[in-house]
Amino acid sequence: MTDAAPAAPKKTLKIDFVSDVVCPWCVVGLGGLETALDRLKAEGIAADIAFQPFELNPQMAPEGENIVEHIGRKYGASPEQSAANRAMIRERAGEVGFDMRMTDDSRIWNTFDAHRLLHWAHETAPEKQKALKQALFAAHFTDNRNLTDARVLTESAQAAGLDRAEAGEVLASGRYAQAVRQAEETWRSRGISSVPAVVVEGKYLISGGQPAQAFEQALRQIASEG
Repeated sequence: MTDAAPAAPKKTLKIDFVSDVVCPWCVVGLGGLETALDRLKAEGIAADIAFQPFELNPQMAPEGENIVEHIGRKYGASPEQSAANRAMIRERAGEVGFDMRMTDDSRIWNTFDAHRLLHWAHETAPEKQKALKQALFAAHFTDNRNLTDARVLTESAQAAGLDRAEAGEVLASGRYAQAVRQAEETWRSRGISSVPAVVVEGKYLISGGQPAQAFEQALRQIASEG
């Protein structure tokens, strides 16, 4: 009887997930990425994911904008096209286990404060940043809540296991505003102009809301090159 072969060394990839919390394809992309990573566990491949800021609508007013009017103004889509696109994205989100409930009455919000909270989470409790990202996705896409409302944001922080009172202090103080602006500019300067943008090991880019299989193949290839 021979000794069992030692387990293969674990390869942990550094992933920067550049995205916005009002980007539906970012929900799909994150779901695909997580499914791929779950499949790759057996091969000893893991990832350390950091969520990086990108604002789709940095000039959006605090009161937000109706989603149908916004999509029509920004992309020239008719109300019928907008509804069909939402239905398609809802199906893709459902495939990765996310309940997307956007309607003709839903709104798009300014997300700068949400990104400040995500930066705070990464600085103080990085292991909870993903949970906060997911809570913010749910607040917007599932519950249709106002992402400029401090109560919504602090409740999302609490749902992610973060301190709600400290989250409120971060929002009220304006903390991390400069850091978020600098991070946004850094990613723009690196050529990121649409999201989700999944940057692996600082040099490999996987763009868009890819299915799990695409992420799995790409990550396996990248891990083999390391």
